[in-house]
Amino acid sequence: MIPNLILFYVADPAASAVFYERLLGTAPEAVFPGYAAFSFANGLSLGLWSETARDFVSGGSGHRSELAFMVAEDTEVDRTHARWSEMGIEIEQPPLDAVFGRTFVARDPDGHRIRVCTPDN
Repeated sequence: MIPNLILFYVADPAASAVFYERLLGTAPEAVFPGYAAFSFANGLSLGLWSETARDFVSGGSGHRSELAFMVAEDTEVDRTHARWSEMGIEIEQPPLDAVFGRTFVARDPDGHRIRVCTPDN
C-alpha cells in the first residue's frame, strides 16, 4: 500500500477549499457540501472533510499533524513566507533554521499546520 490521501477535518469544506485554492494557486478537484479535494502531481491528495458530515466520526480533537511542502532552497522558504504573510495567512512560526533546515509554519482557518521547509540536511 502507498499512502495517497491526507484528510483534514474542517468546519466548512467550501471555505477551506477557497483558502487552499489561494494558497496553492490551483482549483480543487471536487467540492461537495461535506467534502472538498485537491490532487497533486505526485499522486497525493488533500481531502477537506466536514466535521458535521453525516458519516463523520472522530474520537479525537485538535490538530497535531502538518501538511508539509519541501522547497529546494532557503531563499524559497523565505519568499514563500513573505508571500503568504502578504496574503494574510496566519503564521504560527516565522522562518528559522531548525535542526533539519530552514522552515516556517502557517495555519489554515481550522488551525491545521502547514510547514514549508528544505529537505533534511
